[in-house]
Amino acid sequence: MGQVIGKTEDGKDIIAYEISGGRLHAKVMNFGANLMELHVKMADGEDRDIVLGYKNIEQYFDNDPNYGCLIGPNANRVGGASFKIDGVEYQLDKNEFGHNNLHSAFHSVQRSMWETKEEAADHVTFVYHRPDMEFGFPGNMDIEATYTIDSDSHLILDYKGISDKKTVFNPTNHSYFNLHGEGNGDIQDHEVCIHADYFSETDEESIPHGTDTKVEGTPMDFREFHAISERIDADYDQLKWAGGYDHNYELLKDEKYHRPAFDHDGMKEYEAAQFRLPDKSLQVNVITDRPGVQFYAGNNISGKEYGKSGRLYVRRGGLAFETQFFPNAINVPKYDQPVIEAGKTYHTRTVYEII
Repeated sequence: MGQVIGKTEDGKDIIAYEISGGRLHAKVMNFGANLMELHVKMADGEDRDIVLGYKNIEQYFDNDPNYGCLIGPNANRVGGASFKIDGVEYQLDKNEFGHNNLHSAFHSVQRSMWETKEEAADHVTFVYHRPDMEFGFPGNMDIEATYTIDSDSHLILDYKGISDKKTVFNPTNHSYFNLHGEGNGDIQDHEVCIHADYFSETDEESIPHGTDTKVEGTPMDFREFHAISERIDADYDQLKWAGGYDHNYELLKDEKYHRPAFDHDGMKEYEAAQFRLPDKSLQVNVITDRPGVQFYAGNNISGKEYGKSGRLYVRRGGLAFETQFFPNAINVPKYDQPVIEAGKTYHTRTVYEII
């Protein structure tokens, strides 16, 4: 059973649910379908929480960094805060640089109340009913999100969406990981590997416009493990504009990365990225059916907020791997489109494998 942990500003109960399996246990809540905690049982018996979050529920009402948030209906950026479907233009909230859109809207589903559809010891399912044109997106839409932890220490995120109009559906999870434990310094010593030969080059406002750039010979190359600190502050425009890594990687769908145990609905799941501690005592593998993943190194963590354990969250105190369609894909026709047809249920899955 869930536990009431607070109330929204309009008096609704905020309920947290605990799920567990293998070496993992997690806490998620119905406000924002948010992943509040993810604990790993370490070899020495330590119970380590590896995702960032807040101590007080009221802090989640703003949560500008999006700690633990389920982002939707559309993750990441849309240039000009507008897009067209079948010739009809739709305008989104201009919430970045005064003219672009980031993560649908500040008070989108990530800061809204969800209904709890199902709960069990190993999973919980939330549902959000988005009315036509809420946040600027067409169609009355039902969005479903399920968090599952299996006996092999996989955190599995399943997202489903169905709309009565053609619309955009590109959800992701924005959890920040620190494998040393949340609030325990920064993540710059974490070693990262990303299965991608190309990344999506951006303009100075982090908007891709269709330029696919080879990682080879650049500080963006993570085809083999590299510590984040090695090149994050390199004299390279893409890194200088974003203050570090905050880029979409165009994932290889090579059979050697195929993870058939997680395939679903005719969709294949592939290992996208890995990150680990330098002593290799803890590693996370990211598995997805999406074409891209945003690697974000926490460049904009302010260094002024205290986390749930009472420790200061320093700049680059957590990293995120956000599985997704490419940012601004809706305005770049050559990219896979995050558009779903009316009346059809769409299902996407992302897995965080803890080893």
